[in-house]
Amino acid sequence: MSLAIPERVLLGPGPSDVPARVLEALGRPTIGHLDPVFLQLMDAIRGKLQQVFQTRNEMTLAISGTGSAGMETMIANLVEPGDRFLVGVNGVFGGRMADTAERCGAVVEKIEIPWGRVFTKEQIIEAVDAFKPDHVALVHAETSTGAHQPLEGIGAAVRERGALLLVDCVTSLGGAPVLIDEWAIDAAYSGTQKCLSCPPGLSPVTFSPRAMEKLDGRKSKVQSWYLDLTMLRNYWGDSRAYHHTAPINMLYALDESLDIVLEEGLDPRFARHRSMHKLLRDGLAELGINYVSQEGHGLPMLNAVSIPDSTDDAEVRKALLADYGIEIGAGLGAFKGKAWRIGLMGHSATRRNVELVLSALKHILSA
Repeated sequence: MSLAIPERVLLGPGPSDVPARVLEALGRPTIGHLDPVFLQLMDAIRGKLQQVFQTRNEMTLAISGTGSAGMETMIANLVEPGDRFLVGVNGVFGGRMADTAERCGAVVEKIEIPWGRVFTKEQIIEAVDAFKPDHVALVHAETSTGAHQPLEGIGAAVRERGALLLVDCVTSLGGAPVLIDEWAIDAAYSGTQKCLSCPPGLSPVTFSPRAMEKLDGRKSKVQSWYLDLTMLRNYWGDSRAYHHTAPINMLYALDESLDIVLEEGLDPRFARHRSMHKLLRDGLAELGINYVSQEGHGLPMLNAVSIPDSTDDAEVRKALLADYGIEIGAGLGAFKGKAWRIGLMGHSATRRNVELVLSALKHILSA
């Protein structure tokens, strides 16, 4: 018997609700991954990703795999054994970058601050001057804490000191400004299932010319064959050399989701996310629910909030799902059992969804 899949309102940390247009795109005829029409589609996707990343980087593409594959692509290609890797850890995903860099043989140094806080530019520069890294890695939008890390001025300072700036943009891309060129970011990755409102399965990445020089100057092979950009760029580039069978229908979906993003316009889209965030924040305040992220540095698309005292975390989330069809996220790591994560990402960031989750929470908590 086939499994009955329920309809949900996806207000967790991802995936987000997927527009009908994107789901319909998944059903287009599957063609070969070297078909001339599909190769044209790859070029179109590159151009649209460049617009959303706000970059002119030629090496901008969609990796076949979820956001974690994008993280490994970035680190495995740029980090060689013995490289010095400085990473800011203020939640789960900074820790994951540190772990991945260690697996690639890097000498890893962590700068850590309490979860929910963000780093100042001065803290980063001080750590760079002390450690003298080859790479500096930061999480722009820490999904585990809802913290929105400022990046202005950091990339330029890192470049002056001869290092590359690597950034996790999984939750921010398409929901808040990601200015790759203006902020002097050398490599970044994201995921399709957050503010792009495409099903999970692809990871947009972008690499600056400085990053590609580092790749071309490697003394050892890239640790991962599947994620090796020295081969992947020949597939996404002019030579179209076979590397792997691309997830063709997922790329149809990404192309459609990028069209939706660009039709709305980046600035109006960012404004919509901020507006829905404010509406949710005001409503939660009336329920006595506060944010766990640093004041003034909360993500508009990922709201990490404290669980009220004497409230059963799992029972509330269970009631939301069973009685209202609403999914929100539990806390991770240091925030496990202490925070909920309410996502307002892409297609999910609507007034209807905000008012629905506020009404449902009010009813459940009062009961």
